[in-house]
Amino acid sequence: MTRRNTPRLCFIGFGEAGQALAAGLREAGAERISAWDILFPHTEGDKLRQAGETIGVRLAASAAEAVRDADIVISAVTAASSSEAAQSVAPHLSGNPFFLDINSVSPGRKRETAELLAERARYVDVAVLAPVHPARHRTAMLIAGPHAEAVLPVMQGLQMLVSVAGTQTGAAAAIKMLRSVMIKGIEALTEECFLAATRAGVPEEVAASLRNNYPTLDWGKLIEYNLERMVSHGARRAAEMEEVADTLRELGVEPLMVEATVKRQRHMGDIGRRDNVRGAIKQGRAALLNAISAASKKVAT
Repeated sequence: MTRRNTPRLCFIGFGEAGQALAAGLREAGAERISAWDILFPHTEGDKLRQAGETIGVRLAASAAEAVRDADIVISAVTAASSSEAAQSVAPHLSGNPFFLDINSVSPGRKRETAELLAERARYVDVAVLAPVHPARHRTAMLIAGPHAEAVLPVMQGLQMLVSVAGTQTGAAAAIKMLRSVMIKGIEALTEECFLAATRAGVPEEVAASLRNNYPTLDWGKLIEYNLERMVSHGARRAAEMEEVADTLRELGVEPLMVEATVKRQRHMGDIGRRDNVRGAIKQGRAALLNAISAASKKVAT
């Protein structure tokens, strides 16, 4: 079988984002994909390894092994681990690969990571602008930095949906972080508003009244969607919003609303682990709100 001349890819971090992108890129024709996750050696990494085997990814025994001979390294770890992930691979990079940092961190953190890898890789600031499911590698992304134009045709050749945000590292991250002030802030307001409305016995009336001000929005779907995102991903969203707070501080803006959003997102992530809350997701808005309300009372006590 003739092998296509596709770049050798490596994922550092193989959670939901890494798996989704790897699966899409594999179907798009990428034949050589390796992966490493710090959970691989542990029981908690069983599902991650199984996913890698299903996708057809080479599961590495270490970060050093994973990045060996890679043309593109994709860092897809938690926000808190982004610097550590770059440090773990820096001594083992060769051939000046592209390093795509898709982590949701502040522009300042992206610039620090770029400096760390300056002599070893062509760092690219990447912002993922939507959930990775169902679009996977076709999820809309922004890229920025001095190597953005160079990597653009490579990513497009892998059928990725990419636009250049600028030549300055941090430009893509700034857009991602600042839009999250609004997107994840609205999620937090949704939970706070409709938790109170549920306890007051008027959730449908409040939703109906919102249509007077925003008639083009489908509030029924929006409420349910926002609650589901927080229940399913609240912990991760809280970590991202901490990075958003850092971004605002870098810009001289006090993150008053953002810090409140962190608390709401983290709270929802905590109760989202409960079976009754997760089970209510597919039962509709009323059932989900009732489950959130009941779980929140237990947390408060």
